[in-house]
Amino acid sequence: MFPIGDFQLLNYLGKIIDILLVTYVIYKLIMVIRGTRAVQLVKGITVILVVWFLSTYLGLRTLGWLMTQAVTYGLLAIIIIFQPELRRALEQLGRGRFFSRSNVPESEEVEKSINAVVKAATYMGKRRIGALISLERETGMNDYVETGISINANLTSELLINIFIPNTPLHDGAVIIKNNQIIAGACYLPLSENPFISKELGTRHRAALGVSEVTDCITLVVSEETGHLSLTKNGELHRNLDEEALRTLLEQELIDSTKQTSSPRWQWRGKKNG
Repeated sequence: MFPIGDFQLLNYLGKIIDILLVTYVIYKLIMVIRGTRAVQLVKGITVILVVWFLSTYLGLRTLGWLMTQAVTYGLLAIIIIFQPELRRALEQLGRGRFFSRSNVPESEEVEKSINAVVKAATYMGKRRIGALISLERETGMNDYVETGISINANLTSELLINIFIPNTPLHDGAVIIKNNQIIAGACYLPLSENPFISKELGTRHRAALGVSEVTDCITLVVSEETGHLSLTKNGELHRNLDEEALRTLLEQELIDSTKQTSSPRWQWRGKKNG
């Protein structure tokens, strides 16, 4: 027979283990949806829960009833809305990847990616070969990868150039790059609905702006008509870039952010502004 003190100790240990396991599962779920557009939906659900709590606390009956109905029937809506993310989580669980650490790209790998992209873009710009290249960052682009053709090849400037040669099977659409890998080609990106976009910009520029409005990716455009290089990020368009300006922008956005992500500090802090 164990003394009462031992039972209490085992009880405390069980509670601690339970809390740690639940915390870890929640963390992995956050990591799964962090790479998708579901993050914005989670923010919306959080707002609904906060409004529900405040309406109950302040005695706002009508608003509270509406929030109660939204929460009651919200479970079915969540299953429908998050169907791609739930499927991806189950696939990762089946492959044993759910409990693995996500790899952070090294600065050297990012530098190689920048060199390959800049070299390919400069070559295609001089020869007016149209191109659309997206570099994935924190927000995943799996939804857009699935619209294209899987490649999963090491990133090289020669391969990029070959993909966008006119009249080849993969030249029409976007190439998506992740961690020094060409994930897919001929991908469809969402077009921007911004009414203030210049009329002289074509579909490639609108697609580059559109995907930058819903993700944090960096997208490079090579104009087929003029050969000019453009870059989009966070809904911003940088046009008529030369080789040096393009390299500088890519290094600022990719290498600096990689150093911040790979720092030993906790990553639950928000992005650095500016």
